[in-house]
Amino acid sequence: MHDTETAILKQTYEAALRDYLAGAGETSLQRAYEVGRHAIGAGLGVLDLVALHAETLEGLLRARRDHGSCARVCSASGRFLAESLSPYEMTHRGFQEAVETLRSINQRLEDEARRIAHALHDDAGQILVSIHLALEAAAADLLPQARERLDGVRRLLDEAEQNLRRIAHELRPTILDDLGLVPALRFLAHGVAARAGVPVRVEGSLRTRLRPSVETALYRVVQEALRNATKHAFATSVLVRLEHREHDVRLTVKDDGRGFDLNAVLRRKGSRGLGLGAMRERLNGLGGQITIDSAPGHGTEVRIVIPIAEGPHADAAAARR
Repeated sequence: MHDTETAILKQTYEAALRDYLAGAGETSLQRAYEVGRHAIGAGLGVLDLVALHAETLEGLLRARRDHGSCARVCSASGRFLAESLSPYEMTHRGFQEAVETLRSINQRLEDEARRIAHALHDDAGQILVSIHLALEAAAADLLPQARERLDGVRRLLDEAEQNLRRIAHELRPTILDDLGLVPALRFLAHGVAARAGVPVRVEGSLRTRLRPSVETALYRVVQEALRNATKHAFATSVLVRLEHREHDVRLTVKDDGRGFDLNAVLRRKGSRGLGLGAMRERLNGLGGQITIDSAPGHGTEVRIVIPIAEGPHADAAAARR
């Protein structure tokens, strides 16, 4: 916020507060609300507005010597300050509602991904098994040359089956639900290394299972980071490290790729870029934070911190935050 804007806002606040103290009533309180909205639009935080109020109040009290008068001014100015802060409260509530909506959307997407993954793995897998059995029955009546062609069809079916399993795993790995985050990350790392030819090492462990929402978020972030490291950064090695602390879980994904100009990527409006927006949105729903360090020629390091609440009521507690 520019000095000129600050000065204008201060003058407006002081004038409205003086009117309120002089008995202007609801009209001045409405002005207090508008000043609060203006402060939000100008980028002032709650502490900035409180500091402005304190400075204004100090100037008003200097002109008063009667203690009773000073007490009345402080009491009335407190009501004025509360009204000027009400837009911040409304904005905070709106943010909480947006976070809850995002959390709900992510959960629905994960549920749908789980359903599709299971359908691919179970239903499509059963169909392929039936096709294999039908081919074996048909091969018994064929000449050797025709059997060789049929073997070619079987190889194509085997390849299709492997691709279906890979797609099902990427949609929603059953190992994540069954065994937890670390085994799922090791399985993911093995698959990425096999397909991309890039060694991926997973270090660290967890003392216990995390909430499903946290495990899913961390898995998806690592999945996106590994995709970036192999597809965009042309890394030759990647390290994934987990650290389970008392009040949070920390995850780092570090590659030795070509890196990128982070500010330039963030300035690409309307661009999916490297999936950074998706990472942040997923973590915001859990109160998590993401930090990315990268520069051309110096690799990339993605650091994630998510607060955790352990125990049977963890998910309910997270939903109330």
